[in-house]
Amino acid sequence: MCGRYAVITKLKVIEKEFQIDVSEILDRFELNPNVSTNDEALVITSDEPKKAQLFRFGFTPSWATKKTYVINARSEGNHNKENDPAYKGAKGIIEKPMFRKAIRSQRCLVIADAFVEGSTTKKLSEPYLVYRRHHKRPFAMAGIWDEWIDKQSGEITRSFAIITTPPTSLLQKIPHHRSPLILAEEDEGRWLDKDLPLSEVTAMMQPFDDHEFNAYPISTAIKSGRNKDVAVLKPVGKQLKKEFEYIFYQELELQGMGETTARKRKQNDQLDLFNQ
Repeated sequence: MCGRYAVITKLKVIEKEFQIDVSEILDRFELNPNVSTNDEALVITSDEPKKAQLFRFGFTPSWATKKTYVINARSEGNHNKENDPAYKGAKGIIEKPMFRKAIRSQRCLVIADAFVEGSTTKKLSEPYLVYRRHHKRPFAMAGIWDEWIDKQSGEITRSFAIITTPPTSLLQKIPHHRSPLILAEEDEGRWLDKDLPLSEVTAMMQPFDDHEFNAYPISTAIKSGRNKDVAVLKPVGKQLKKEFEYIFYQELELQGMGETTARKRKQNDQLDLFNQ
């Protein structure tokens, strides 16, 4: 599952990268190297595709009697219980009562600079930071969202979950049995299109192309969702895939957290948080 991820790019860069209006969240948005369950996090929704919003990480369907905090939604639903990477069968998410409405009409982009996965057996006791090389970040993970109203207080909670697929080849190296669904840039707009036929939506639910991605081990300090120190992203070992050139983590306090840049900005304008 994908239960932790990082957002360290400044909002003004995200605004330009995704061509969205960020004015409504300027006072609330905070850089977060350890986005965890129930944190407010940046999304772009199918209802407001030109606007940045902050929703809670942890999905609660509108009909629930209490909050449920579901962080991931399996694309295969109850199928592929073995998490076979070669699975090509039905996308059972469309049949799941919790998700079948949202997957049809309430999809979102979840903005991230990297995500964290632990090994299947040791989980976040053996965590890895998975990042996109060559400064091609931030990127968008596919999500679903809903709005829940507390019947006693009237409080409205808008929340989301990240779609997952069988593992990519890189995630198998950790090894981890699932992958978040990272969308190709050309599919980001399609994912938000509420008129897109369901067959085209499910066709996108495949393990992402990870040839530009790599991963390195990080500290178990990431396990605490309250730990928002950027040092939780510091490498404690080598990358899973050998790279010809790399720059290890440098203390972000020296340069200012969040100085990462959009995918097409020059290299010398960027932080060396992740290996290149």
